[in-house]
Amino acid sequence: MKIQKLLGAGLLAALFFTTSCKKTEAVETGMSDSTEMGMNDSMTVDPEMVEAPKMVGGAEMLPTKNIVENAVNSADHTTLVAAVKAADLVETLSSAGPFTVFAPTNAAFDMLPKEAVASLMMPENKKALAGVLTYHVVSGKVSAADLMKQITDGGGKATLTTVAGGKLVASVKDGNVILTDENGGESMVTIADVNQSNGVIHVVDHVLMPK
Repeated sequence: MKIQKLLGAGLLAALFFTTSCKKTEAVETGMSDSTEMGMNDSMTVDPEMVEAPKMVGGAEMLPTKNIVENAVNSADHTTLVAAVKAADLVETLSSAGPFTVFAPTNAAFDMLPKEAVASLMMPENKKALAGVLTYHVVSGKVSAADLMKQITDGGGKATLTTVAGGKLVASVKDGNVILTDENGGESMVTIADVNQSNGVIHVVDHVLMPK
């Protein structure tokens, strides 16, 4: 412990000495720290430069656009977008939110019986379709870090209440976040933290079904 303290004190002293020398040099040359670094008060930071947009379905998911505006550009989510339109949820998912959407890919929908998907898309089944889709939506913005904290605090599991009113259970298996629906079906998060202007999308590989 004494050696660590001595080393720590030595590092702090060296840092203080270096910083003091730089400030003295700046004063002598008439340069401020910000001028020396090539900065000035008028400089601003572009939010899009802070975080590079993630790629989903071959398209950039811009954090300045909302959930629907980004989803329509993903080649992997054409079925989901068609379903959102059929269920009249475009306006809802374009609103301020924020929302957390667990977005199944086209491949996820392809795992379901084609007859079931076709039936859900029928106008007379719009309410049932909306129920399935909103079962993938949680109110508020839940990042991957937030979800992991909930899982840890919950002893390995976190229960999420969806906009549809049903429950999803989140857990971790082999380093991946797994969502379990009310029927025991599981879906893995394949792309996390795709930030939107009105929330966040986490791409999943299976369609989750309410009870």
